[in-house]
Amino acid sequence: MKNAGLRPRDDERGAALLIVLFMVVVLGLVIGIAGSTWQSVAQRAREAELFWRGNQYREAIKSYYEIKHGRGGGIYPRKLDDLLKDPRSLAAVRHIRRLYPDPMTGEDWTLIKDKAGRITGVRSSSDLEPFRKEGFPEEYESFAGSESYSRWEFVFEPKSKNKTVPVKPQSGEET
Repeated sequence: MKNAGLRPRDDERGAALLIVLFMVVVLGLVIGIAGSTWQSVAQRAREAELFWRGNQYREAIKSYYEIKHGRGGGIYPRKLDDLLKDPRSLAAVRHIRRLYPDPMTGEDWTLIKDKAGRITGVRSSSDLEPFRKEGFPEEYESFAGSESYSRWEFVFEPKSKNKTVPVKPQSGEET
């Protein structure tokens, strides 16, 4: 009977094993939740970067389109490298600081071209669903409710030169 007080009973071993298994399951759940939360945080950060980079390309294409170099303006670039150094000018004209990869995929952007094969914009090739669904600036209102980032098209479209001027009614006419 001298060892009777030192040996745990069989049912106590089972309880300790059950507690350890329960703790492993709880730890696994906590790690799983933290992982999915971290994944969401990372995707939101890449989404914000996508919007910023896409807008940089849109603004660079706009700058390229609006600058007139001897041949006149109103043309889009043939390739993204033309935004780094405008081939229409002898001086180093830069429309964008550097070429940024698509932050959602880490790859090149999908180019959006006009009928002449010139670049009018860029978009991501990611099929992930965006977190941001509304509250976009006016030029990006079409992004609202998009099902994937590949629907976010950062395109520069020049404003129409044929703006209608409202005609003032002459005195005595009803409006």
